[in-house]
Amino acid sequence: MGILRRQVVTAALTANAIRPVPGFRAGIPAFAAGWLTSELAPHLLALTATDAAVHAATTRRGRRSRSRAGLALAALNIAGQAFLVDQARRVRKEAEDALVEGIGADYVEQLDALPTPADLATPWRQLVNPFRMRNAEVVVERNVAYAPEHGKRGLLDVYRPATATTERAPVLLQVHGGGWTIGSKDEQGIPLMQHLAAKGWICVAINYRLAPRDPFPAQIVDVKRAIAWIREHIAEYGGDPDYIAITGGSAGGHLTALAAVTPNDPAYQPGFEDADTSVAVAVPHYGVYDFSGCTGLRSAELMRDRFLAPRIVQRSWTEDPEVFRAGTPLLRITKEAPDFFVLHGAHDSLVAVEQARLFVARLREVSGATVVYAELPGAQHAFDVFPSIRSAHVVRAIDRYLHWHWNGWRREHDARTMDADAGTGATAPGRPTRPRG
Repeated sequence: MGILRRQVVTAALTANAIRPVPGFRAGIPAFAAGWLTSELAPHLLALTATDAAVHAATTRRGRRSRSRAGLALAALNIAGQAFLVDQARRVRKEAEDALVEGIGADYVEQLDALPTPADLATPWRQLVNPFRMRNAEVVVERNVAYAPEHGKRGLLDVYRPATATTERAPVLLQVHGGGWTIGSKDEQGIPLMQHLAAKGWICVAINYRLAPRDPFPAQIVDVKRAIAWIREHIAEYGGDPDYIAITGGSAGGHLTALAAVTPNDPAYQPGFEDADTSVAVAVPHYGVYDFSGCTGLRSAELMRDRFLAPRIVQRSWTEDPEVFRAGTPLLRITKEAPDFFVLHGAHDSLVAVEQARLFVARLREVSGATVVYAELPGAQHAFDVFPSIRSAHVVRAIDRYLHWHWNGWRREHDARTMDADAGTGATAPGRPTRPRG
């Protein structure tokens, strides 16, 4: 294949990453092409520049004729890829602006330490091989059974710091995505869990039952079962069972949000109705918040009728609308909803960003929670799966947010404990005191 043909293919990938092909039917191919192009833009830029340089060098030596069109197109591609790199770097500011808007400009004063320039810089060296996701400071205990009757779908992994601490650590539950039909606990959320576990957190990544073998709501039942397991067992791994944060992307984002807004719902807790399945805070990524088409978004209705109904729920909307409504996080929000940090890509081809905007608006309208919303410029679906410029800044923003939240929760918890010890009749710990976003 000559340089012109290579650069035509590269141009199509770059153009789709900058402006994804619209439409429901184009969603999956537009995502597949745009996701890797966006997150690996520095690598693609290097390859494009190398291709052009090698072609120019060999044609100068007379080995073949020069393709001016190919070189011109390579120059345009390099410009487009440089734009993608810059767009990814801007996520740092977008995420920080979202935190300041949601929890106040002084939130950093409540962290254990102020972020250093190194904490905020793009970790270029770590991005050379983005698929290497190991950390010597983290130990992973794999395939712990939380629902043994479900075989491998009832297993979880525990990420913890290699150096144990005497203090109970905050806990993060990671719920993988995959359209409720594929995926596993060791495929998603790894950069975030490795990062937090190295800083002392206990992170739990779960498998759960998948459709079509197990129709919805089996998936949310398993997430609730995992929360109940954490409450009962996480102290054995050094975690604090009283503080659980939950996160996940795509279908995992849907299950994260749904679990957060349906604490202790007996319909989703068969056989363990008395278990406490509440969480302190939720951080869903590019989640499905409209499971029922209630927003009137055409994309949500098409997802419901063409995918969710036949494959995930295995009932049509007309046959059983209640199962869809009950599974819609946007419709389950109450004033008791926990705090949220919602992240969504502005260029998401699989789940329209409008779902996130409407979910956040509803949270802010109804709940008593603090809601942080970061809409990431140029980001596709699954932007956090492996280390990239964008995901590095997202991980660090979540790190700052969760440490802010954990520190505030601890202060309030300790104050309430002291009041209870003094006989003032204090109740269970609530949210940290902070400004509304």
